[in-house]
Amino acid sequence: MNRNRKPFSASTGIRAALSAAVSAVALTWALPAHANLVITPIFDTTITGDANAAAIEAVINSAASFYDNVFTNPINVSIKFQEGGGLGGSSSYVFQARYQNFINSLIAGSSGDATDTTALAHLPGGATNPVTGSNFVIVKAANLKALGFSVATPGGLDGTITVNTHLTDVGSPGTTGQYSLLAVVEHEIDEVLGLGSDVGQTGFFADPATEDLFRYDAAGNRTYAPHACGGEPAAYFSLDGSTKLAQFHNCSDGADYGDWASNPLPTGAVPQVQDAYATPGSHPTLNRYSPEVVALDAMGYNLTKVPEPGSLALVLGAFAALFAARRGRRA
Repeated sequence: MNRNRKPFSASTGIRAALSAAVSAVALTWALPAHANLVITPIFDTTITGDANAAAIEAVINSAASFYDNVFTNPINVSIKFQEGGGLGGSSSYVFQARYQNFINSLIAGSSGDATDTTALAHLPGGATNPVTGSNFVIVKAANLKALGFSVATPGGLDGTITVNTHLTDVGSPGTTGQYSLLAVVEHEIDEVLGLGSDVGQTGFFADPATEDLFRYDAAGNRTYAPHACGGEPAAYFSLDGSTKLAQFHNCSDGADYGDWASNPLPTGAVPQVQDAYATPGSHPTLNRYSPEVVALDAMGYNLTKVPEPGSLALVLGAFAALFAARRGRRA
């Protein structure tokens, strides 16, 4: 392990009793209550009781607002935040969903953007998933909500995130300040929303997670094999098996197979939010074109529209006219 990097804790899934009851995803459609996704942070006393609570909460709220502004799915995602060990970690409620139901919902909810079109062109319809050939995939609660289902979880909580504010640049008094709190929070929110891998898992988690549907080897074939560290083959996040958008972490050292390779960083790569190992002093952040956001888009989240140049000019022109009018009234 490179001592200059800090690993994220592997994300975990909580199989609640209710998960087994909806293994076929016999869920009801949710009625939209608002226009965009809303992430509701719930702060544990380990956060609110921190001497720097206001600054820590402000960073968490800022991270949440990114998703609120970039995704249009009309759902509420409740996440509990607490201080903990490691650098960051997450746990989420998960469901064993029939692949047929999952893909049908993915098709029905597609925004028609380039990401959805490409992803769906390389995901087969039918009853079996293309990774292991089983009838199921493992889907996190928030991801199911994004696909239009009403999901019940204990206390209405979709996931829990831990952050070690003794290591982050905005953190507890005396923090080492080595790592970006914003990047840690975005990393873990991505995983509550759906990112993460089931490579190497057994039992309930033997079925692939939704992100595993986009895991390819260098030759463009889907790959789902665990590997020991040292000389393991590369695996890539790709919508079509051809265009490689990020390189997956691909060895069993305790980090998440669904994170990006980063120990060491692949040649030419720069630190990213979903790196399995964070780089001290780096401050990666998400934008709508980040591979993490592309992955969530492909898994059922829909992006806000970007105004076309002509429309943008009209909007800017309207603001300019309004500003001139207000100046005139003041004069």
